[in-house]
Amino acid sequence: MNAKAPPTPLRERFYRRERQSIPAARAYTRSVLAAWGIEDRADDITLCVGELTTNALVHGAPPGRGFKLRLTRNGAAVRIEVHDSGDGTPRLGGGGDADESGRGLLLVAALADRWGVAERHPGKVVWAEFAEGVSAAAPPPRGWRGPR
Repeated sequence: MNAKAPPTPLRERFYRRERQSIPAARAYTRSVLAAWGIEDRADDITLCVGELTTNALVHGAPPGRGFKLRLTRNGAAVRIEVHDSGDGTPRLGGGGDADESGRGLLLVAALADRWGVAERHPGKVVWAEFAEGVSAAAPPPRGWRGPR
């Protein structure tokens, strides 16, 4: 009998500090989600990957460095993490109407069920979690806490 192997619950990839890394990270995320059979939150997850990797590229990865994208699946939940070696702590900002940037973490906070920042030496990890089958408009699953 040839049983199909379960999908690998951890996937990660390193990206250099260059503009092409952002669409590459989104495409990689789409392929991993498809391999895992995740369709219902794929757009939210991919959008958040784009926002977090853009932040890492612009604010978190010093010249000559890069960032790591990690995708994990735990049961019905997907967690994305973006690891970088930059200083500073991301914060929710609100770009003004005329500003062209400053809304990435607001989008992540609106779409993810949970998100936060963890220390890393050097740098930080910005993460977001998505419960499969729960849209951002629905209340989070019981027992999930908001951003830390």
